[in-house]
Amino acid sequence: MEYIKVPTVIPANPFDAAADSQALRAAMKGLGTDEQAIIDILTSRSNAQRQEIKDNFEAEYERDLIEDLKSELGGTFEAVIIALMTPPIEFLCKHLHKAMAGMGTDEETLLEILCTKTNEEMQEIVSAYEAKYDRPLAEQMCSETSGHFRRLLTLIVTGVRDAKGTVDAEKAKEQAAQLYAAGEAKLGTDEEVFNRIMAHDSFDQLRLVFDEYKQLSGQTIEQAIKHEMDGELHDAMMALVECVQSPAAFFANRLYRAMNGAGTDDTTLIRVIVSRSEIDLGSIKDEFERIYNRTLFSAVTSETSGDYKRALTALMGGA
Repeated sequence: MEYIKVPTVIPANPFDAAADSQALRAAMKGLGTDEQAIIDILTSRSNAQRQEIKDNFEAEYERDLIEDLKSELGGTFEAVIIALMTPPIEFLCKHLHKAMAGMGTDEETLLEILCTKTNEEMQEIVSAYEAKYDRPLAEQMCSETSGHFRRLLTLIVTGVRDAKGTVDAEKAKEQAAQLYAAGEAKLGTDEEVFNRIMAHDSFDQLRLVFDEYKQLSGQTIEQAIKHEMDGELHDAMMALVECVQSPAAFFANRLYRAMNGAGTDDTTLIRVIVSRSEIDLGSIKDEFERIYNRTLFSAVTSETSGDYKRALTALMGGA
């Protein structure tokens, strides 16, 4: 079934970058800051329009808009606003880099960003990452991960996946049989077979493969992965399956986990809401309510407060 992407942020029309930069300057000039004016402008413009505002602001006032925003704002509210002002690919590169910096690796963030991308998007990220950090993404990832998990991520990053719409029904039957033979039908698991199929085939093809697998084995592919794998590779495979079947459900679950339990994972909450607002946040909202019987709006408002809450809910398009 075709995935319908519903954004919550669309380009403003009419749009006047000069008027917006003037209004932002007024919101930050003098004593105090008009945070609501900043929210109203930046959450209702596309990222491309925000870049125009930034350029106009610098030309008009000989000031860096991002630096001015940082000097006036703070905490999680500042984090949302700076995320909005960062070009989307650069924003994801920063999060990938942070996920691999220091001790340990944030595998969940790697999976969230990498598993959901087309080859074209992946190529943009790879190019931007090397330009920004002077190190290939695949090389850094290889130094931070290991085993079959590393090989799967490397395949994804090198962009071997077939183009959207590439399907072959007969091949799907063969691949389902290959997966069955590599897992349930033998002692142990041939992870390379799972890696090859999951990283190479288009999402459209994988949906056929999963249907064929259930016909063949009587089990879902999720059940097979649960039985055959553990650790990071299990998590990666499950993330891929979820992305194939319903990207909206994948991100709805990410948001739920970010807000569930003790404390809120603000970094994930901000990243998903900001990065998906111009893509499919409307679809994610619908799926969140379907899965959890609660609106995303109510969940976010109960976990956040003040300007931070107002900025996030504005990006979500309200209730």
